[in-house]
Amino acid sequence: MERQERNHPNRQVIHFLFILFWGQVLMVPTRYSILEETERGSFVGHLGKDLGLRPEELAARSARVVSDYERQQLILDPETGDLLLGEKLDREELCGSVDPCVLHFQVFIDKPVQFFPGELLIQDINDHSPEFPDREILLKILENSQPGTWFSLKLAQDLDVGSNGLQLYTVSPNSHFHVLTQNNSKGEKYPELVQDRALDREEQAELSLTLTALDGGSPPRSGTAMVRILIMDINDNAPEFVNSLYKVQVLESSPLDSPILTVSARDADAGSFGKISYGLFQASDEIQQTFSLNETTGEMRLKKKLDFEKIKSYNVEIEAIDGGGLSGKGSVVIEVVDVNDNAPELTISSLTSSVPENAPETVVAIIRIRDRDSGENGKMLCSISDHLPFILKLSYKNIYTLVTERPLDRESRAEYNITITVTDLGTPRLTIQRNITVQVSDINDNTPAFTQTSYTLSVRENNSPALHIGTIRATDSDSGSNAHITYSLLPPQDPQLALDSLVSINPDNGQLFVLRALDYEALQAFEFRVDAADQGSPALSSQVLVRVLVLDDNDNAPFVLYPLQNASAPCTELLPRAAEPGYLVTKVVAVDSDSGQNAWLSFQLLKATEPGLFSVWAHNGEVRTTRLLSERDAPKHRLLLLIKDNGEPQRSASITLYIQVVDGFSQPYLPLPEVARDPANDNEDVLTLYLVIALASVSSLFLLSVLLFVGVRLCRRARAASLGVCSVPEGHFPGHLVDVSGTGTLSQSYQYEVCLTGDSGTGEFKFLKPMIPNLLVQDTGRELKENLHCRDSFVFS
Repeated sequence: MERQERNHPNRQVIHFLFILFWGQVLMVPTRYSILEETERGSFVGHLGKDLGLRPEELAARSARVVSDYERQQLILDPETGDLLLGEKLDREELCGSVDPCVLHFQVFIDKPVQFFPGELLIQDINDHSPEFPDREILLKILENSQPGTWFSLKLAQDLDVGSNGLQLYTVSPNSHFHVLTQNNSKGEKYPELVQDRALDREEQAELSLTLTALDGGSPPRSGTAMVRILIMDINDNAPEFVNSLYKVQVLESSPLDSPILTVSARDADAGSFGKISYGLFQASDEIQQTFSLNETTGEMRLKKKLDFEKIKSYNVEIEAIDGGGLSGKGSVVIEVVDVNDNAPELTISSLTSSVPENAPETVVAIIRIRDRDSGENGKMLCSISDHLPFILKLSYKNIYTLVTERPLDRESRAEYNITITVTDLGTPRLTIQRNITVQVSDINDNTPAFTQTSYTLSVRENNSPALHIGTIRATDSDSGSNAHITYSLLPPQDPQLALDSLVSINPDNGQLFVLRALDYEALQAFEFRVDAADQGSPALSSQVLVRVLVLDDNDNAPFVLYPLQNASAPCTELLPRAAEPGYLVTKVVAVDSDSGQNAWLSFQLLKATEPGLFSVWAHNGEVRTTRLLSERDAPKHRLLLLIKDNGEPQRSASITLYIQVVDGFSQPYLPLPEVARDPANDNEDVLTLYLVIALASVSSLFLLSVLLFVGVRLCRRARAASLGVCSVPEGHFPGHLVDVSGTGTLSQSYQYEVCLTGDSGTGEFKFLKPMIPNLLVQDTGRELKENLHCRDSFVFS
């Protein structure tokens, strides 16, 4: 048993360097030998020792033996590191007539991935006996043949090789013939029968001899055949082939029964001695199964499919025999032409299904390729898909390693589907493809990223506790625990903000909750930061700003600033009877603590003593007259105003205004206690009586005022005409003047000179500069102070 011995003192160092550079140089295979038919489980060699690896190291690295055959002929003992037979081997079945018979195998090791080539020489044993193709050999010999004539006999077949193959032929003892062992052009031994003395057909027309074939085994094996010799009459011309050697090329893809060639022989004899028949001479079983020869025409045809990968050429001996028994020999050399009929074979012996994304150059798979064709048909190209971060390296003959070209990035691509293509160079080209999938395992190299640069959330005031107001979301391009995000609140920058009592966050999903009810009027907005951290090692985190806006609810009713409603006596507004339509009586001022449309106020007149006399502007609260006052209008009026906001639900407040109609601002005015009663609650009959009395009084006063006004005017005009000067009115000028700017505030009162021109027929007024503007204010103020309780609203400026 042959083994490669490694006894160098620095064997470990050399073995380490050998492993280090195994992917860059071609390896020398480890060789072993064993006899065929050795029992299964028999010892072959100390494989682990020869490779420099301990048995526990082989087991830990998942060492295994792989061969090109489908069955597992060799196995590796993980406990001892020995190479054992996986099954009984038959050299003839594996290699046929090929000698020596070598079984190629490879040893593959993972973690890290390595492989070692190996060869097992299968030695022949003498387990087959020589066999003749026919049990009986018929030989026709002319009676006039001379001693020393040679007659070729059919050879025997022995499946063993070398010294165990066929070595010698013998014939049973007789007085006419002996046998010699000869070698043909293929190195096969065949028998030649040699005539020792003349034959006499009349004395003995037929002989029977036993031909024995012996091999060189120990002990030798043998096979026999009966040689039957017929002594024929004289035929002095033997057939001769036109060509002693025929050469032909046949495609291995030729169909069955296709013609190969036709041989031809001539015989100078006539009659039956000149009639030729053709046959195969000393043909092996393989030749007889593959070719047929027409004995009449000499045409050779194909009986069996050719396979260039098994047999590349055939040497066929043919024989032409005439009717007299003479024969001629010829040779046919048939060369099988290879066609590309075998697709490449691809085997992935080791595969790493997952590669860390930051790993440097890593062996992913070991690939073996093979093509059973030869020449250009057997040459192969191995490639992978373009634009992938992987390369193929030729490591040993037709063994490639698939290696990462650079560190991978799982976030760019988490999975690679790699197509391995093997194409031969034949015509047409044949291709095989295999797909493998390589996963990229994740490392924590990405920080969580929020879906927004900042978040603005809103919540209505008076909310319920633990109200969900929004979700903060972050994503992580990593996977697994590296992408599992935990959310937390960071301490606020404002130390006055009690963030822990305002909001909380769900650490798993980023949902934000308001912990207590908020008041817009107290807190309108607040902000804080949220931290998102993954669970990688080390953990990575990022932050985002969150701003919470408190939305206003309509929870405050309008509040009246003017006129005040909490005084001990109602406030009375004065209205000159001569006021024009649109005269500004007063302006109601109100505010709302809410914001937005919840604070938009509108004013509405609900009730009035005289419904058509006053109107309220809806947007600014100005109370104005809608028409001229008449003598029939009551001197005292009570208005009920409604102030509404624009919220939902709508809130409102009401205010009561008291208005007294005056002819001027010189006479004292009394409060209106009776107006405090609500006219809506009075009896309808009493109200009607009051209205009649008031109408009569107003009419009388109106007629009296008109007569008095006309008289005064006539007197003044006459006096002015006689004097020709402007007169200053006597007495007090009314101190309560109307605001003509429409702003709701009263201007400072002034006394004007009224000058009536004597030559004017139109009676036009001319206003001169004001005189003693502030004197009358004091007197008038003392006169009205007892009756009016809203003096501050009518400050004259």
